[in-house]
Amino acid sequence: MRALGPVLILALLPACVAANVERSARPLPRPDATSTPASSFDAWREDFEARALAAGITQATLDRARPHLRPLPDSLALDRRQSEFGARVWDYLDSAVTEQRISAGRAAMARHAQTLRAIEARFGVPPQILTAIWGIETSYGANRGTTPILATLATLAKDGRRAAFFEGELMAALRMVQAGKVTPARFIGSWAGAFGHMQFMPSSYMTYAVPFSGSGAPDVWSDSPADALVSAANYLQRRGWKRGQPWAVEVTLPQGFDLGLTGQRRSDWSALGLSATGGALSPAPARLLLPGGARGPAFLAYENYDVLKEYNISDAYVLAVGHLSDRLAGGGALRGQWPRGDRALTLAERTEVQRILNAKGHDTAGIDGRHGPATVAAVQAWQRANGLPPDGYINADLLARLRR
Repeated sequence: MRALGPVLILALLPACVAANVERSARPLPRPDATSTPASSFDAWREDFEARALAAGITQATLDRARPHLRPLPDSLALDRRQSEFGARVWDYLDSAVTEQRISAGRAAMARHAQTLRAIEARFGVPPQILTAIWGIETSYGANRGTTPILATLATLAKDGRRAAFFEGELMAALRMVQAGKVTPARFIGSWAGAFGHMQFMPSSYMTYAVPFSGSGAPDVWSDSPADALVSAANYLQRRGWKRGQPWAVEVTLPQGFDLGLTGQRRSDWSALGLSATGGALSPAPARLLLPGGARGPAFLAYENYDVLKEYNISDAYVLAVGHLSDRLAGGGALRGQWPRGDRALTLAERTEVQRILNAKGHDTAGIDGRHGPATVAAVQAWQRANGLPPDGYINADLLARLRR
């Protein structure tokens, strides 16, 4: 996460594994606002400690942690500094997949080749995929973060935008301390609560972290990335990683192709005239993605694409990880050209798109400015009804047409 700057990542979606664990973590219910002391951090901490004791955190653990449960104003400021503009996919890829990162990644793969081969043999996750995640999260371990995790989680649990989520992560962090996984003083990482080479959140560490050696507590803070890499592979495998399957393949669409098939999962794409820009298509089922619309690159996304979205639900993040992994393995640049003249929509404009679509009878499954599959499908339905290429692409031109 720190590799590109936490604010940029969070502007896309919650950071790395945090995006997934927010959906899977089950924090304790919080008292309502009228019963929760909010006048001071000390009052909140006293109230939290009572909930922690009820959840099985021992008094001895709380006594060890208490000096580290303190407010960090910088974390709160970063949490609230959300960009009004949505990130353009190609801007994110430009920042994530640089020549310097490709070169450094290939060197990292060579240095840790034996470890990565052993992990692949056990979990089926290729070295280039793990190395790409490692590169984007922490620049191959160079930027693992120096923020005190207990302090930042406590700060965000008290006053952050997702207080219940961060309280659940703080509980998991205390369980790590209680189990002897890490000492409070050594527990450092990013301001958003992720840590180690691969930027796990506490709940993900407790669920998926494993030691490379097979014994002892996984040390994801060590200068050696072995435990962090094997833990990430375990995460991906348990989320459904398919050994030997690509993450995605860039493809060329034939003239006159039915763009209404965008987003569909099929296994007969070759019969429909699609061809890979390099190599051959896998016969496995895949979804057609047009993240830059009909004018941008086209991809067939296989099941492993969706597994990478479990690591971070942002499509831009997955495209960056996947493309970087291809470059680390010797692949070339994308053949398709992004519509770089398109500007990013503001949050108000992204919300307006959804509001207009719903008013016209196309359900976006919420009006929140986040354009997920339901919004894209709604756009396609509206485009089809209005005689436009149904590529599901949302830009300023689409908004102007919707307004008319």
